[in-house]
Amino acid sequence: MESHDETGCKAPEGPILCINNCGFFGSAATMNMCSKCHKDIILKQQQAQLAASSIESIVNGNSSGNGKEPVVSVAVAVDVQAAPVEVKIISTELSSAASSKPSEIKAKEGPSRCTSCRKRVGLTGFSCRCGNLFCAVHRYSDKHECPFDYRNAARDAIAKANPVVKAEKLDKI
Repeated sequence: MESHDETGCKAPEGPILCINNCGFFGSAATMNMCSKCHKDIILKQQQAQLAASSIESIVNGNSSGNGKEPVVSVAVAVDVQAAPVEVKIISTELSSAASSKPSEIKAKEGPSRCTSCRKRVGLTGFSCRCGNLFCAVHRYSDKHECPFDYRNAARDAIAKANPVVKAEKLDKI
């Protein structure tokens, strides 16, 4: 085996704690930070670059919109020594189109429940032809007083699949 002197590789002298004092170990490849802190710093730097480029495009008047975007001023402070990046977005002017639109906020629906017994069914619920959701016990039409008329639905399906043959073709033969 070769020694580390011959290969030029040097083993770390000991585990290095993350410089953000999060309690995990860092490495020289990630600037003495753990992988999570390093990922957060890289993400914040990318956001700062994006904010700087958007500020530059707003200042230069190269806005990609057609004048309906709000004017935004952004203050960015970046410290290279792994301090968190501060991004402050202050909206100073809103367009008339954005303020006149009603906000479409969906109401959060509760958990799906069986219509008969109110038991939570989640993803295992069964939809009936009557339009309701049921648990495994009440999924059959005879177990939940189903108002759907299966007999007429089957009769209509058969009539649609098998049209009436006219006798005109038989008379010509």
